[in-house]
Amino acid sequence: MTKVEFQNELISLQDCLMRYAYSLTSDNENAKDLLQSTNLKALAYCNQFKDNTNLKAWTFTIMKNTFINIYRKAKKQNTNYEINENLLLMNSKSENNRPDSQYSHNEINKKIEELDENFRIPFQMHTSGYKYIEIAEKLNLNLGTVKSRIFLSRKKLIDQLSR
Repeated sequence: MTKVEFQNELISLQDCLMRYAYSLTSDNENAKDLLQSTNLKALAYCNQFKDNTNLKAWTFTIMKNTFINIYRKAKKQNTNYEINENLLLMNSKSENNRPDSQYSHNEINKKIEELDENFRIPFQMHTSGYKYIEIAEKLNLNLGTVKSRIFLSRKKLIDQLSR
């Protein structure tokens, strides 16, 4: 299937996808956001779609997995409150365990800037939201090299910040 055919078939599925997105989110704006995320992912990974398979099922699976990931992320970030004997207790992670409680963002950024350029650039791209494969393509590196450099950057930063 050519990219144009793929895009045309994806466009023809928009009404079905919107209804499915609304059934998952129960909110029109969130459904539109989910539909947009699904379309972006489908277009970004169209080369992984196998010809003579069901595009509708493939995109519905992308949408379902995207919704699950968004739901899990939101649930993780959600803070629960509980009233006990007139006290409002927060059920969240301890402030002492957060990395920014011990170091200011300036200190962390300074340590990141001190990293060698070969390690700093992939690390900064990763923390900015780029996927490993995108970093590898933009920097013309092997995927394993990118993963290794990001891992080693984290290790170096932890070592420098723990001194």
